[in-house]
Amino acid sequence: MATSESQDLFPNVRNPKSIRAINERCLIRSQDDYSVVIVSGIVQSQYALTDHMAEAYAMVNLVEQGWADQIQVARAFGCSVRTVRRHQRRFENGGLAALGHGSGYPEGRRRLAGARTQLIQRLKADGHSNREIARRVGVSEMAIRKMLRRLGWQEPCVEPMSLPLDLGEGAKAKVSTPALVQSLQEPAQTVNPSPQAKDSTASPSATCDTDPMNRSGDRLMACLGLLEDAAPLFGSQSNVSRAGVLLALSPLVRSGVFECAQEIYGSLGPAFYGLRTSLLTLLLMALWRIKRPEALKEHSPQDLGRVLGLDRAPEVKTLRRKLTRLAAAGCAAQFGQALAQRRIAARGEAFGFLYVDGHVRVYHGQHRLPKTHVARMRLSMPATSDYWVNDSAGDPLFVITAEANAGLVKMLPEVLAQVRSLVGKRRVTVVFDRGGFSPKLFLQILDADFDILTYRKGRCPRIPRKRFQTHRTRCEGKMNTYLLADQEVRFLKGKLRLRQVTRLAEDGHQTPILTSRRDLMAAQVAYRMFDRWRQENFFKYLREEYALDALADHSVVPDDPLREVPNPAWAQADAKLRKAYADLERLQAEYGLEATNNIESRRRTMRGFKIAHGKLGQSITKAMQQVSLRDKQRAALPKRIPLQDLPGEPVVKLAPERKHLTNLLKMVAYQAESDLLRAVTPHYSRADDEGRTLIQSALASDADLQVTENELRVILAPLSSPHRTRAIAALCEELNQTVTIFPGSRLRLHYAVRVPS
Repeated sequence: MATSESQDLFPNVRNPKSIRAINERCLIRSQDDYSVVIVSGIVQSQYALTDHMAEAYAMVNLVEQGWADQIQVARAFGCSVRTVRRHQRRFENGGLAALGHGSGYPEGRRRLAGARTQLIQRLKADGHSNREIARRVGVSEMAIRKMLRRLGWQEPCVEPMSLPLDLGEGAKAKVSTPALVQSLQEPAQTVNPSPQAKDSTASPSATCDTDPMNRSGDRLMACLGLLEDAAPLFGSQSNVSRAGVLLALSPLVRSGVFECAQEIYGSLGPAFYGLRTSLLTLLLMALWRIKRPEALKEHSPQDLGRVLGLDRAPEVKTLRRKLTRLAAAGCAAQFGQALAQRRIAARGEAFGFLYVDGHVRVYHGQHRLPKTHVARMRLSMPATSDYWVNDSAGDPLFVITAEANAGLVKMLPEVLAQVRSLVGKRRVTVVFDRGGFSPKLFLQILDADFDILTYRKGRCPRIPRKRFQTHRTRCEGKMNTYLLADQEVRFLKGKLRLRQVTRLAEDGHQTPILTSRRDLMAAQVAYRMFDRWRQENFFKYLREEYALDALADHSVVPDDPLREVPNPAWAQADAKLRKAYADLERLQAEYGLEATNNIESRRRTMRGFKIAHGKLGQSITKAMQQVSLRDKQRAALPKRIPLQDLPGEPVVKLAPERKHLTNLLKMVAYQAESDLLRAVTPHYSRADDEGRTLIQSALASDADLQVTENELRVILAPLSSPHRTRAIAALCEELNQTVTIFPGSRLRLHYAVRVPS
């Protein structure tokens, strides 16, 4: 009994589970899904267990009133001290409503995109604080700390005042900053490329960086004026976005675009993004279908930079500045000439027939430009005319911008003069549309040792049906059948004799074709003439896929003040004269109708008829006087006047240099696409219908990049179907035979297609 009584006298005193003590004077009591906060025996607040806002307010109230500190409140409510502080901060900023924060990530707060992790790592490696990184990225400092913790970031142990430097032989060394600057100020040692790399680019330059995603060393060199172009630096990576475009590097390098640019433009001065990098970016943009520099805003610079061998690709303002500097050199025509010479040297067999046609770029701005007829719109609009020369396969050779929208008859001599400088003494057949029809021009072309092939313009005698015969020819593996009539025709009173081949269509329409080639079969003449539609398809393709008509520069330059243009005053006087003639003809017709309907029994003599219609006769006399007056007024005005005498706002023209340069780069990109198409054609049965779509899909696909000591291996992802994948795999095997070096490096490109898992 004593033992039992002693146990009752000193029980193991413990609070019930429904009561939690905050401190010596505050406690929380819970019952039936409700809780109350009691301070010194007085209920201060109550809330439902599911009401998180009321619970947070109770926590804030305890701390703010001084009844408990943050640690005591956090221990009693089963949360962290940071949660209590967060509730206090929200209550101070937004009151009671701010405590009603729902579950999940806060609405309106920016999440840290996965693409920003590389930027954060680079900024952290550069020594920036978390607060500075948060300010640049646009998130909270807490988000930066969490991101670095998830990435497992550790402060690198770097010796002070030192930078890594690649010595060129694969050895790595640490040198101090003064020694680095002194070594960079010395003349750079030229590295002799391998024999296979002689046709690629200039000798590669060394880099100060070892991390492909951190090019701070090279950027420092560029800022110091010691670097003209950053060397590409690759790292082995998987699923690099749009890396399939590296397939086009083989034809791009063979085109000589980098060597020609180096010879003509030299250098853009000290810069991280130099001449080679800027040109490569613009070329790959065209193949990526990024149609203008402004569209780069929609793509990640880091993702595009990985394909270029840089930490990030140049952005909009940078490319604009590079294009402006290149345009200021005024060497676009010389650059185009050099590219055309390289193209002819590589594919001389395709230039026996050259197709010449004009393309009109419509202008919708506010400046006053010369107008021209736009055939596809059937309107006369402000525009600029470019004249393109394409080979027999439809690939472009060069382009010339016409002054004041000059017609084909006026531009053909200038175009052919440039063709002669490219092909030498070789006799070439020039194919053009009806816009160039001029017998006098034909004589000039023939005297310049060119042959012509064009449509006959104007009316000509129809040929009897019995003179047409069936002619067949096989071209590019296809049989073509035509109903043709072959004959000789004369122009200029017999001075010009040409061959006319007329085609009879199924609906009876006759299409006469003129040529000076008498050695060709009639079917060959028709095929080569109708093959001109390849150039029309080329214009349509470039407008849609490469934004050929997009403005590259909004600036204008004054037009030639002495250039003669139609006199608007003469045009107005001519319109008034034509109206006067129309009024006179209407009155004369009315007078004649009255004479026809005259009843002789009433007016037997002419005198009586004139008296009866005296007012009409007076109107005819006045109309004749008005015609004479209008004729004299028009004769006193010149039909054409100098541009400087034109009334109103002065006529200007778009600055041609920058547009010419971008046209040339789009031309080279299209040529590279065509070369890939020709290479894949033997391995793809539907190449004629889907070839360019296949190439475009391959260029836009992802790829793995694997870097070895002397190779950059590009392993493309499989395409949508096995037969398309096999065709691209065969293309990769052919490209590997070309032994292409990535521009600016020693890495040989090796292509393959990933085996589907």
